[in-house]
Amino acid sequence: MINNAPTSGELYVVLVSATVFFVFLSGFIIYFIILYQKKQLQNKAEREVLEANFKQEFLKARLEIQEETFTYVGRELHDNINQVLSFVKLNLAMIKVEESAQQTKINENRDLVAQVITDLRDLSKSLSFEHITKLGLVKTIENEVDKLNKSGLVDAELIITGDIYPMGEQRELVLFRIFQEAVNNTIKHSGASHLKISLQYIPEMFNLTIEDDGVGFSANSLDHSRGSGLMNIENRATVIGAVASISSSRGDGCSVNVNLNPLLQIKYIDGKYPNRLS
Repeated sequence: MINNAPTSGELYVVLVSATVFFVFLSGFIIYFIILYQKKQLQNKAEREVLEANFKQEFLKARLEIQEETFTYVGRELHDNINQVLSFVKLNLAMIKVEESAQQTKINENRDLVAQVITDLRDLSKSLSFEHITKLGLVKTIENEVDKLNKSGLVDAELIITGDIYPMGEQRELVLFRIFQEAVNNTIKHSGASHLKISLQYIPEMFNLTIEDDGVGFSANSLDHSRGSGLMNIENRATVIGAVASISSSRGDGCSVNVNLNPLLQIKYIDGKYPNRLS
């Protein structure tokens, strides 16, 4: 009678083979899982990059449109409205009446028109890309601070530390728009009596700070207009590779801080408009 039962050696070979097979199969499954997870992470990273690029391009396009609008409005103020008001002022100067009270009133109106012309001219300059880039960031902000103090709306103080260096027209334009947005928020919402603007020039880092002593606010109580203004500040900073931080609490005023590495390379593309951001 022939015994067909497997020997212990054959059982050992089968057991080893089965073990190797299952180890190989387990390794293959683990490798497949790791590869799948790696691919998922890679796809997620690519999506995040695409979303970040889309957001960046969207912000750039929006800022371009804003700058084009500013330029157009500034040109209209300078070329058309100023011209009309100048004619009105000239006509008022030509009116002569016998009654001194009426003549005084005419002179007062002429002075008011003259003041409006001056204010519109200043506004036109503050909207003009060419004017801002011609003067540079520091001089442009100095002019705005001087106008603020003359207006009596707020007591503004400008502090400049370090050796001033240029950061490029596009960056300085965006930084000035951030300054304008912060000042506008202060005047409209804060009720502040004092405004402190600091420009800190360090070789490795530029810092712009705008602080007020107004009523302040909490993050949970932002109204739509203020929230949009603060969001504009953060968006503009992002476009030039800067970081904007805004801190405030009720009764403690508001502080806007923008940090920018001046050595960061920003690629600009020449476009139809001289103020094109890229």
